[in-house]
Amino acid sequence: MITTAANVNDVTRTLDLVDGIPPVAGRVGRPRRRPDALLGDKGYDSKPNRRELRRRRILPVISRRGEADIIGLGTLRYVVEQTFAQLHQFKRLAIRWERRLDLHNALAADSSAGDAS
Repeated sequence: MITTAANVNDVTRTLDLVDGIPPVAGRVGRPRRRPDALLGDKGYDSKPNRRELRRRRILPVISRRGEADIIGLGTLRYVVEQTFAQLHQFKRLAIRWERRLDLHNALAADSSAGDAS
């Protein structure tokens, strides 16, 4: 998660977010450092991002502006959209009242951890 000012477009921080993905545990051997693909809506469509994702060997599955949506992309992004909806149930995260970034990030980390039981 990256916290930005309210008026910063998500597309400007896409590569920073991808580069910040921690190693993913799974099979025996070296942990994976990058996803196979990045799913995004038309707001993430930009030639520089597509080029940099491909350079990192990540397939950009992003609808292009001015064209029809990719069939089935909405079904795949459903998990992401539901996660945002659940996070926005915490009003202190939906509207940032905390002036200190460390407090806001602590609230976001605590609420995204979910119920451990």
